[in-house]
Amino acid sequence: MGSAPANVTREIWRTQRGDGPAAVLAIGTANPANCVLQDEFPDLFFRATKCEHLVSLKEKFKRVCQRLGVAKRHLHYTEELLSAHPEFLDPNSPSLDARLDIVKTAVPELAAAASRKAIAEWGRPATDITHLVVTTNSGAHIPGVDFQLVPLLGLRPTVRRSMLYLNGCFAGAGALRLAKDLAENNRGARVLVVCAEINVLLVTRPEEECFQMLVKQGLFGDGAGAVIVGADPTTTNTAAERPLFEIVSTAQAIIPESEDFITMHLTKSGYGGNISVRQIPVLIGDNIERCLLDALEPLGDIIGDAAEWNDLFWDVHPGSLAILDKVEAVLQLKHEKLAASRRVLSEYGNMMGVTVIFVLDELRRRMEKGEEVGAPEWGVMVAFGPGLTVETMVLCRCVAQGTSAMAEEKLTGA
Repeated sequence: MGSAPANVTREIWRTQRGDGPAAVLAIGTANPANCVLQDEFPDLFFRATKCEHLVSLKEKFKRVCQRLGVAKRHLHYTEELLSAHPEFLDPNSPSLDARLDIVKTAVPELAAAASRKAIAEWGRPATDITHLVVTTNSGAHIPGVDFQLVPLLGLRPTVRRSMLYLNGCFAGAGALRLAKDLAENNRGARVLVVCAEINVLLVTRPEEECFQMLVKQGLFGDGAGAVIVGADPTTTNTAAERPLFEIVSTAQAIIPESEDFITMHLTKSGYGGNISVRQIPVLIGDNIERCLLDALEPLGDIIGDAAEWNDLFWDVHPGSLAILDKVEAVLQLKHEKLAASRRVLSEYGNMMGVTVIFVLDELRRRMEKGEEVGAPEWGVMVAFGPGLTVETMVLCRCVAQGTSAMAEEKLTGA
């Protein structure tokens, strides 16, 4: 077979690309049935871990839980599960295999629950999904969650899969960045993004002189989020696609000399690593505005003065209440600007990469009910994770039943 002329291959390349920006077409979320109130959690946790005799540590843990900004969380593990696995409570016990056995089944099931909701909202059959992007920090299996989701959701065996492991709290935003590229570079592509976390690998008993451990046990929750991303929304189907947010641009930045501030690795007893809970908000505060300005600079003529942060809507990963407070203070945001992030933190805790998807869904709900003050058209998703990495995504709100005409005109120059 001879080589094709350059103009022929270029035409093939052109016809394979989408004609518009990627957009969020549907969102679905799910949590384990076990819901724990934060006020009751210290009693439950110390009872389940057989540490009720550590009275002063329990009182300290109560104070920690009260300061985290969390009112309740959904957890896969229960007192019964911990009773059945006493090895989980001993940090020196080789419990990794037992923990991985749990998440091998539980994570795909939770991911499938969120995905079914997104597919139902989307209104098209699951077989129309062309690409699948799955991310989790819960497990390290081959084949992975992506493989298991194909039969669970009834996807085509030819669906093109990408499995992302161990990206920490920026995993959800990173998966959406990949989905944007897939949707815009494959005409007609419909990308199902799924992020699911079950933090049973983090569970251990409380110990004196380990403040980080107390924060981890009181902060993290379990959940799954699913988003369908596609370009060129169809309007000819019986159930026409309704874009929610256009994904206008994405960026990622590493904060210099931050490698040791968030670390995570598999050990014989689950996850090891370091989260510098006191230093991270300071580091984010020192760098967040520079990262945002760099991400928005190419769009300066489109959006306007990016320094007017209160003119945007905000999907900020609620890694902790201290992080949200620092971002609000540095950017001089009105308190209501981070209302969606604060509500998700309060209702669900930090679900790692899943959390920004929940915040996006909460923003959608607030906008539909007219609760987002000023009804801003442009917004930013910001996630923080190991590295320390800052993942940024510029979003444009879409009008009902179609793409935002104003955004399309600005981007195309029409």
